[in-house]
Amino acid sequence: MEYPTRDKQTIQHLYNTILPTLAEHIHQSISPILPLFDNFGLERIIDTWTRDPAADADTEISVENGNVQQLGLKLRLEGFQKPGVETFDLTKDVLFKLEYNSYTVGPDKNNSWLEKPYLQRWEKSEYEQVAGRWSEELIDDLTQRLEKLT
Repeated sequence: MEYPTRDKQTIQHLYNTILPTLAEHIHQSISPILPLFDNFGLERIIDTWTRDPAADADTEISVENGNVQQLGLKLRLEGFQKPGVETFDLTKDVLFKLEYNSYTVGPDKNNSWLEKPYLQRWEKSEYEQVAGRWSEELIDDLTQRLEKLT
C-alpha cells in the first residue's frame, strides 16, 4: 500500500481537521486550571522558517508548496492569580513534526508521543492520550513554577 507523503493536501488536513479537534480535547483537559489565570489563548501555528535540509533554498516554505516541516498548537496562559504569589504567564506547545511520509506529535521536536502516516484517521483514544499527556506536563510546569515562587 502506498502511503501519502507530505504535500499541500496532507498539511491542510492536519491544520484544518486534526489540530482543531486536538485543541478541543486539550481545552477540555485543562479547563479545571483555566480559572487560575486571567486570560488564555490556544492557537494553531505553522512554522514557515524551518527548511527541509534536502529542499531547494529558493523555494518558499508554505502550505501551498507542501514543504512545511512543523505545525502545532500554542497555548498561552496569562496572569496567574493567587494571593501572595507574583502573577506569571505560561506557554506550552504541541508540535507536529512533518517527515516525508509520516509525522510525529509531541511537546517539542526531540520528544514524540505518537507517530502516524498522513491522512490516517485519529482514534478518539489518540486525541485523549495526547491531550492527557500534554495536560499532565502543563500541570507539572505550573507546579514547578509555584514551588519556585513559594
